[in-house]
Amino acid sequence: MHVPATLVRGGTSKCWLFDEAELPTPVGDIEALLVNAYGAADPVQLDGIGGATPTTSKAAVVRPSGTPGAHVDYLFAQVGIGTGRVEWGSNCGNCATAIALWSVARGLVAATGDRTRVVMRNTNTGAVLEAEVDTPGGQVPEFGTQTVPGTRAGGVAVGLTFLDPAGGTTGALLPGGEVVEDWEIEGLRARVTMIDAGAPMVLLRADGLTGAENLREVGELVEPLRRFRHRAALRMGLTAPGDPITDAVPKVGLVGPPRDYRTTLGDEVSAAEHDVSVRMLSMTAPHPAIGLTSAVGVAAANLLDGSVVHAASASPGRGELRIATPAGVIAVTSGDITTSGPGRVTVRRAARILCAADIVVPEPIPA
Repeated sequence: MHVPATLVRGGTSKCWLFDEAELPTPVGDIEALLVNAYGAADPVQLDGIGGATPTTSKAAVVRPSGTPGAHVDYLFAQVGIGTGRVEWGSNCGNCATAIALWSVARGLVAATGDRTRVVMRNTNTGAVLEAEVDTPGGQVPEFGTQTVPGTRAGGVAVGLTFLDPAGGTTGALLPGGEVVEDWEIEGLRARVTMIDAGAPMVLLRADGLTGAENLREVGELVEPLRRFRHRAALRMGLTAPGDPITDAVPKVGLVGPPRDYRTTLGDEVSAAEHDVSVRMLSMTAPHPAIGLTSAVGVAAANLLDGSVVHAASASPGRGELRIATPAGVIAVTSGDITTSGPGRVTVRRAARILCAADIVVPEPIPA
């Protein structure tokens, strides 16, 4: 079976994008197709198109939106690595960046002058995002010079804004009811903030940890962090006792105050250049940077007096927040701030279309 798709880099992720109208199978059967196409049951995804890392094993199915005010709908898939299944419970801002550029390039959204507005609805969560894609002279460039932390490669500039991100999954900015709680799980003590903004997440200020650990050190903390994630999933009403354990949501990560560190690309970053240190997991691995949905949640938590981010931040309560990640510093801007959270959270990103292909998917597609 040949399946048309386009590989697009969005920020620090790569995402295969599928036009729903071109799929040879109903969307209800897309999981089986993706598992087979990506070689998802194989931990190295050798006999498939997957990249064998959480940031490069992603997909989205895109269609014109029937929702007033939105241009496109997209269904996001976090394809498993060595699991043979797909997680559908989350959203991905980096892939939304890719979808915005692709939508203009494909003609789903007409280019309008030097910048083109694209409004997207994520059907997994109901989240609505607004992108501004650079389209100089009404044209979609193949290359660009906008860079983001985590890669020195340039791309087409895309400004990505999450609209009314609070409570998108659980219905509440603070699904646990409290701004901060003290937990201890198997000897690791931490103050935690559970927040739903961009995506549900649990953020830890843990005893003996800085929030500025390198990727190797974060890798050694995967299992303890997963235990905090699984408790938070129950507390936030995302799972019930006895449900299968999943790792897509809530997001989980460590926070701490600013401190000098070296990025994964070897750049020196001083404590004066950022406001808070954050280290997140992506599924069951250290995130090499930070997911944009996680960045939205961190920015929203910075506005909450008493949260673990607010307590660690050099700019508590401010709408401008510089988040230090393993890859470098990402700036996030919150606007239209009310007691219910920010109405807009914006991040500058970059995207580039890498290839259009016919993926050869073995048949039969496994059930």
